[in-house]
Amino acid sequence: MMCGGQGAIESNSALLGCRHLAGQGATQLCLGATYCPMLGQGAIESCSGTIARPLGQGATEYLVLLAVVLIVALVSVALLGFFPGMASDAQETQSKAYWQSATPIAITEWGAKAYSDGAMPYLRIRNSGMDRITIVKLWSGTYSISRTGANLSDDYVLAPGEEACFGYNTNYSGGFAGIVNCHGFWFRSSPAVDNNQLYAKSLCSATVPYGYLITPEFGFEYRVTVNGQTITKKQVGKPLMIRCSAQN
Repeated sequence: MMCGGQGAIESNSALLGCRHLAGQGATQLCLGATYCPMLGQGAIESCSGTIARPLGQGATEYLVLLAVVLIVALVSVALLGFFPGMASDAQETQSKAYWQSATPIAITEWGAKAYSDGAMPYLRIRNSGMDRITIVKLWSGTYSISRTGANLSDDYVLAPGEEACFGYNTNYSGGFAGIVNCHGFWFRSSPAVDNNQLYAKSLCSATVPYGYLITPEFGFEYRVTVNGQTITKKQVGKPLMIRCSAQN
């Protein structure tokens, strides 16, 4: 059966007894039909024995799905805010993964403790590049040091794959056990003009919870000889975020 023109009505008993009304505001009634097409703007379907699919149902399903995604995102943010340790752990993992794979200077191990009005770090570094390098400075944000009791360039000359460390051993109050031949330095929120102090945004606490040592962008300045020419380069990367431990 076909219907033409607004308000036109055609009936045909041979077509399963369906009556089609075409045009704006039309109503379609089908008895025993297997499929009911919707004709005209704002049409309404009422079909016996079939499933009616109103106009705009796809858009409604999309909006419902979008709402579910937004709710999940909001719940995730709320959980991170309610459990701040989860966010800190994730940031620490990202910082550690970055520095362990950095080149040409990687930080393979680290630690930190409260020390006086600052924080005492332990850093084990490795030359992960292909050339021999000489470390001349450590950088934390806009602060740098070139000496930690002696010039860094005198003691930190590393062949490819060679390791060295920074940190105070147990000869110093609160130092790290088991480390030798390391230059010690410490972080402060307001570094003095000194030869062994760098800036940190967050320092360790002497009491539980011990917190995190967090620096601004951290890095190294080093010299390398390429094709007989010695040049100075700077490697600056992500901030250090080191979980602090108890003092000795």
